[in-house]
Amino acid sequence: MSVLNNASAFRNAILGGVPVLKSTGTLAATTVDLFVIAGGEVMVTALWGKVTTSITVANAYYLKVTPTTGDASQLCVATDIGATDTVAGGILGFGLGSTTAPPKLMSPSASSNVSWPGPLPQIVVPTGKIQSVSAGTDGVISWYCTWVPLTDGATLVAA
Repeated sequence: MSVLNNASAFRNAILGGVPVLKSTGTLAATTVDLFVIAGGEVMVTALWGKVTTSITVANAYYLKVTPTTGDASQLCVATDIGATDTVAGGILGFGLGSTTAPPKLMSPSASSNVSWPGPLPQIVVPTGKIQSVSAGTDGVISWYCTWVPLTDGATLVAA
């Protein structure tokens, strides 16, 4: 007897939905809107990046939440992801945070094919934006985000 699992249904049950995808485009010394949250709070159940074009120049890079009202806050510590090349195919995830600092952005070698580092722990995000902040000038990252609404009618879409 065969057991067939519906991958989409399993992903919905475990991660809170099908990932929403947004590419940064070629990184530049700027802030890029990745995801827009509207209609209330959502819980981000997973967030990870896949490098699609290698990052080869120094780049203090981080993600932040910018709410419609209130102060912006970093999702991860600014991390140089280019001084020691982050190659195409690499997965960007998050290390452990501390009581005084957010987690650090991390990437294993693309050739290692390991699942570490992990996705960002579940966080509540208010109406506003999740943004990418780059200081470098090369490379492309595709960011994936799964989420569930905490407020009826809340949405999260690619910017």
